[in-house]
Amino acid sequence: MSDQTAKTATRDLRTIVIASAAGTTFEWYDFFIFGTLTATIAHNFYAGLSDTLATMAALATFAVGFIARPVGALVFGHIGDKKGRKGTFLYTILVMGLATIAIGLLPTFKQIGIVAPILLVALRIVQGFALGGEYGGAAIYVAEHAPSNKRGAFTSWIQSSAAFGLIAALLVILATRTMMSKAAFEDWGWRIPFIVSAGLLVVSVYIRAKTAESPAFKALHEQGQLAKSPLSEIFTRWKNLKGMLIALFGFMTAQGVVWYTTFFYTQVFLTSMVKIDPADMNTLVMGMTLVSAPLYVVFATVSDKIGRKPVMIFGILLAVLSFFPGYQGLMKFGNPDLEAAQSTNPVYIVANPAQCSFQFDLFNTAQFTTPCDLAKSVVTGIGTPYVNRPDAAAKDTASIRIGTQVIAMPSGAGLDKAAIKALKARATGEVKAALKAAGYPEKADRAKSNMWAMFGIMCVFAVACTALYGPMASLLVEMFPTRVRYTAMSLPYNIGTGWFGGLQPVLSFAMVAASGNIYFGLWYPVATGLLAVLVSLLFLKETHGRDLGSID
Repeated sequence: MSDQTAKTATRDLRTIVIASAAGTTFEWYDFFIFGTLTATIAHNFYAGLSDTLATMAALATFAVGFIARPVGALVFGHIGDKKGRKGTFLYTILVMGLATIAIGLLPTFKQIGIVAPILLVALRIVQGFALGGEYGGAAIYVAEHAPSNKRGAFTSWIQSSAAFGLIAALLVILATRTMMSKAAFEDWGWRIPFIVSAGLLVVSVYIRAKTAESPAFKALHEQGQLAKSPLSEIFTRWKNLKGMLIALFGFMTAQGVVWYTTFFYTQVFLTSMVKIDPADMNTLVMGMTLVSAPLYVVFATVSDKIGRKPVMIFGILLAVLSFFPGYQGLMKFGNPDLEAAQSTNPVYIVANPAQCSFQFDLFNTAQFTTPCDLAKSVVTGIGTPYVNRPDAAAKDTASIRIGTQVIAMPSGAGLDKAAIKALKARATGEVKAALKAAGYPEKADRAKSNMWAMFGIMCVFAVACTALYGPMASLLVEMFPTRVRYTAMSLPYNIGTGWFGGLQPVLSFAMVAASGNIYFGLWYPVATGLLAVLVSLLFLKETHGRDLGSID
């Protein structure tokens, strides 16, 4: 290859990387603005529910988008393996963008009632469906152009796009909040970040439209070797199916829960449990995300030298070992007064354990009306840990005890939603008054918070995420043959990230509500990570430097 040809190839590859990463950044921006605005979404679309149920419903709506992602992976993966990479991820970005703009234009619960959350859930499903086809197409498109010895470094820009998308979402939301009052933002200003995506959509589509088809796909097409039925090949050929299972349980499940525990559950924890100001939370998350952006490339480049497997296992283990002490540190440094109050005057819930349910309600259809469930819902909704005190003799009431004060919680059986809401509102007011009397601060004292210590803890989480996520695109591409690569790698990615990762915030929140321990929800990412390490050590083979055209 001549020097001029090499320069042209390098320039073309940079264009391909920019086009793929820019489009993926835009799609992540669309997805993240919803997650970041969870509390506002709850206020506008679930106004008929209590604060606790509204938050859980909004988190569940966020999770619904992830549930739809594997379906999108199958549909768009099939199209990408049969018709080509370029056209497919043009479709995904258009669908994602239009759905996001539509969310910004939706009428709220106060305007059209129950139809509002139904439409919101439908658009979230469309978003998840589109994102299910986006990542695989972008990663494959770059990987099939990149040289084998630098495949990790080039594909890692697709991984970095998640950080860029989150940064863009946080910046736009912060700018919008700054330009108007809190009341105006909660009323209508929240729509602006969604509608702004219209301009980003135009730019992303324009950039992608100027790129060419993947050379690996073109060669397969010219040889007449395209898969006639990619879905059939990935499920009926054991080598492909085995590869997908190893990818799913060896690292994808861990990636999903580790990433969302780091970048999303921290937001819920800091605002609901630690009670720091939302602006401080945004600053911390934005800073952590800025730190993470180059680390994806760093760890992926390292994986080009020493292999994907050791780098990714390091990331999983670091997350597993740091989550519990790290989250405890966030409480200690973020709100020391609250930590002291919780130690001195713990909250007790005295109830019949037979009446206590696990309040995981993904579609917001269950009714939790027993005294135990109502008491736990009230306390958890305030973001306060509690200690269970079983009382098998209790039948019609439960009690919340804070210091010398006792708040009775009757049963809600037979009451309509309005009456239950009123019952919980009364109890919430009484509990807040009792907490204040017991020395519980309503919010963190900024002067006593150690922001730098909190930032340091969150950066440790970011290192774990990037070590796991950075090399992942190249590893997934290197595990499957060209003829079914789009479908085979997209499915485990979107199940791991979508089902295991997307459900993490709502599932961990439900685990906290059930146990009373604000750290109990961390067992979900820790256990998932340990399982992934075991599977990787036993079954995952090293792939770095592999010739993509030689995979059977």
